Amino acid sequence: MQLNEKVLKRGENAIFQLRSLYQKYGYTQFKMSKFEEYDLYVRNKDFLVSDSIITFNDTNGRLMALKPDVTLSIIKNSQGSSDATQRVYYNESVYRVSGSTHSFSEIMQTGLECIGDIDNYKVCEVVMLAAKSLQTICPDFVMDLSHMGLISSVLDRCNISEDVKAQVIHYLGEKNLHDIKSLLSQYDVPEETFYKISSLINIYGKIEDVLTPLSEVFADEDSSPAIFELRNLCAVLQSEGLQDKINIDFSIVNDMNYYSGVVFKGYINGIPSSVLSGGRYDNLMYKMGRHCGAIGFAVYLDLLERLQARDRKYDIDTVILYDENSDPAAMSKAIKMLTDTGACVLAEKAIPENIKYRQLLKFRDRGFEIIENND
Repeated sequence: MQLNEKVLKRGENAIFQLRSLYQKYGYTQFKMSKFEEYDLYVRNKDFLVSDSIITFNDTNGRLMALKPDVTLSIIKNSQGSSDATQRVYYNESVYRVSGSTHSFSEIMQTGLECIGDIDNYKVCEVVMLAAKSLQTICPDFVMDLSHMGLISSVLDRCNISEDVKAQVIHYLGEKNLHDIKSLLSQYDVPEETFYKISSLINIYGKIEDVLTPLSEVFADEDSSPAIFELRNLCAVLQSEGLQDKINIDFSIVNDMNYYSGVVFKGYINGIPSSVLSGGRYDNLMYKMGRHCGAIGFAVYLDLLERLQARDRKYDIDTVILYDENSDPAAMSKAIKMLTDTGACVLAEKAIPENIKYRQLLKFRDRGFEIIENND
């Protein structure tokens, strides 16, 4: 599928469409400052995508930082609690090292957070909205779904340290069964438990192909809450007609120090990295002194803008050449006829450098003469 402007919306249009989607489900816009105290990020640096942070001294001497993350700011300033829920969406810039340029960049994000009394329905709602966000951006998408609760229920039986668990999770993210087996062979891990770990790698695919074997392997009491939640999630996604776009994939993992439940990533055709990422992060809430749950996701709009710029054949539809003797009123009226058809028009006295255009016109009297047509 070739991505173009008819399929992949501009970042600004995507923001408008996603805002409308989130508002339909009762989410209100959350506005925040561009900076926070640096200490907020130091205490939670493992949660951040990058530990490189732009800092400066405030007028009172406090060390501040341009925010590299939205979620931490929302947690700090939100009102959700164990007996009430706050639903918010945002459209904010974060400032961190870009994976493509390896230098500091302003990265536009939109997304939502649901904080407070997080029950099974609210988890389903957020995951469904993540899938619908991808669908809104581009119909050719896929979302991979995992569950840290199921992974932790297996690893808790291994009698291994938190550092070893973290290493197993790292290998799980790589689908590296060989190194998992080599690592766990040093510990007294039951064969049945190792079989379940290997199943987390081997059981992968569409909802209808995965749920039954997954339920058979993880039929024990410790795993049942996660399986129950996954079944409900899949039922909601199927009811929305999204089942063909969803994969269950337990190589989608996050730090168990922060994430406690469902985690997911979204991809669209033509971009090699995820454009959406999210999950349930109750453990982060507890770490920040908030005794309630939370789940949310972010959409990385900068990736969409770069892809659109790369795939666009022309920078502009029509370049119009004119001179000092051209009648501005007549020219404006003639240009309006073109823009009313949806065309993008640039009027200049000389051909602009480094611009790809569909056609080149010369304004003469009250009309245009075609000089060049690249269709």
